[in-house]
Amino acid sequence: MSTKPELKGRAARLAQLFPTGPGQAARTPFVLLVVLLLGGGLIGLLVLNSALSEGAFKLDDLQRETKSLTDEEQALQRDIDAYSAPEALQRRARELGMVPGGDPAFLAPDGTVKGFPSPAPGVRQTFAHIPLVLAPEAMPNGPTSTSGR
Repeated sequence: MSTKPELKGRAARLAQLFPTGPGQAARTPFVLLVVLLLGGGLIGLLVLNSALSEGAFKLDDLQRETKSLTDEEQALQRDIDAYSAPEALQRRARELGMVPGGDPAFLAPDGTVKGFPSPAPGVRQTFAHIPLVLAPEAMPNGPTSTSGR
């Protein structure tokens, strides 16, 4: 006599889906697969964590360098502002021997002069009519020949 009751109908069809033999599937390949997947996942996380840490260090270095360059830019901008201040320009111009100009005259597009020019104060009037750069023909000794022809 069999110890299993005989199944009928729907139960018999469901019973056909389950294996009836005493053989079980080997568990070793499944366990090995699970261990390999877990080990691979841990190694992947370790590599990812290392890459993120390296990126964080690079980011920190770049932020530090950016701050340093920004400070240097601001210092240079302060120097430029100090040199271009009106008082500094006036002081440097006086050191170079420059004096404030007189009243200017303007030329209209048709060539007429508008305004009344006046010489700069502080310029000796005796030399005001002599140009600073003379043409060779206006030199007191006349043009000199530098070629041997």
